[in-house]
Amino acid sequence: MEKQQKEKRQRNAADLLVECLQEEGVEYIFGIPGEENLAVMNAIDQSTIKFITTRHEQGAAFMADVYGRLTGKAGVCLATLGPGATNLVTGVADADSDGAPLVAITGQVGTERMHITGHQFLDLTKMFEPITKRTKMVVRPDTVGEIVRLAFKYAESEKPGATHIDMPVNVAKMPVLEGEKPLRKKIAPKEYAELDTVQDAAGMIFQAKNPVILAGSGVVRGHASKELTEFATKLKIPVINTMMAKGVIPFDNPYSMWTIGIPQKDYQNKIMEEADLVIAVGYDIVEYAPAKWNPEGKIDIVHVDMRPAHINKLYQPEVEVVGDIADALVQIGRRTSRRQEPERALEIRRMMVEEHESYASDDSFPMKPQRILNDVRKVMGREDIVISDVGAHKMWIARHYNCYEPNTCIISNGFATMGISVPGAIGAKLVHPEKKILAVCGDGGFMMNCQEFETALRAKTPFVTLIFHDSSYGLIKWKQMDQYGKSCYVDFTNPDFVKFAESMGAIGYRITKAEELVPTLKKAFEQEVPVIIDCPVDYAENTKLTAHLKELMEKL
Repeated sequence: MEKQQKEKRQRNAADLLVECLQEEGVEYIFGIPGEENLAVMNAIDQSTIKFITTRHEQGAAFMADVYGRLTGKAGVCLATLGPGATNLVTGVADADSDGAPLVAITGQVGTERMHITGHQFLDLTKMFEPITKRTKMVVRPDTVGEIVRLAFKYAESEKPGATHIDMPVNVAKMPVLEGEKPLRKKIAPKEYAELDTVQDAAGMIFQAKNPVILAGSGVVRGHASKELTEFATKLKIPVINTMMAKGVIPFDNPYSMWTIGIPQKDYQNKIMEEADLVIAVGYDIVEYAPAKWNPEGKIDIVHVDMRPAHINKLYQPEVEVVGDIADALVQIGRRTSRRQEPERALEIRRMMVEEHESYASDDSFPMKPQRILNDVRKVMGREDIVISDVGAHKMWIARHYNCYEPNTCIISNGFATMGISVPGAIGAKLVHPEKKILAVCGDGGFMMNCQEFETALRAKTPFVTLIFHDSSYGLIKWKQMDQYGKSCYVDFTNPDFVKFAESMGAIGYRITKAEELVPTLKKAFEQEVPVIIDCPVDYAENTKLTAHLKELMEKL
């Protein structure tokens, strides 16, 4: 009798919540326990789900964020109420803006305290409302199944993003009826584009003289990389990708014009300026605003995506092909043809290749960012993964780290959040333990979540972190120099990163000359613990690039 009573007490709303998470296929939950989620933690402890205890809730959200981007399944992060929940906000907002499926779960005060000013109480559903697709508080145990299913459905449906579940401490402990069980997860059938829109798009492409494809992150989520590459190759149409769509067409494909999105006008902008038709495939305006590539609204646009076009006065497509992207590209490709090579784009591409290759043997030290990324590309395999932090190095990664496959260079470019690379690399290594995972960050971004190196050791996720070391917030200094010719308030000092790594139980290396980087990277990836590589960078190249691109735009 006593045993039966104990079992009855154990099955409460928290238990049902975790059962629902298991039904959704959740493998990991990233977070920090707290007093108001003790019942949930106890339920997780009795489940098959692995809980990754982090050192800061922001790190937990970033791990869930990158997990979601790489798998297409919602990453889950958990925090207690009050400051625990507010610490999740940046990572949750990043996932929502970047289209990464994520479910955040927070503890909360008991419902009996919500009408008064209570210790650590915040109205979390209101707080998370602007940065999620859906936020709900559990107020009855018999609603848990519906709330969890809705959270995952919204998080994982196009465009993916973040959702939030708030669980009051007293509700978590309430018993649930014997018949309460998780709702089954159902996969929605694909939706296909209407034939008349396919035919209209095909006609516009056939008539265009200088069409260009602008590929966005929807191509990655839609698993349409192969179809995009075949479409572009068959029709001889140059492809420019956004930062979050790197690798949707292999960079060595002759029609790949690489990445657009750095603040300055680059080769890709010139190709866009000369286009009479932009075929926007899986494009999201949060990645690269239409004002930057269609400032006068004169370019004709064909929109191909799983969702209708955004509302923007400079993004008004003539045709919208809405449905499964891969199928839409196949159907359009069958109904049109092009024989003319895009000679102007191919000429510009030759110039790009020549410029990029010119840095391959530059032995100057501190190292130029172009040489660093050239060396990184030599070590990383086609399907290995780079997680880019945000800063000056992100601009160089966008421009100089070219990819063969989608989801092999993860860049936060919707919300563009510093501090994502180290926790993101932990999430990536858990998803792909067989791949090399490289976190690339500036010294500013590294210090924002460096505490998660302890988590990496404990979680047994041996990845490599490459720090572009310049002792400043390099991107802001770059912008200050461009606008004012001087910089201020951006310089700082750093710890000894090698000793920092060693103090965490990791391994640290310091680069002292250019020829050391490739062998050091190779050695780092052979280690069974996380590694930090401290690499001094010459960011005089930033302002040189600004000047170079101004001259280039005049020449082109």
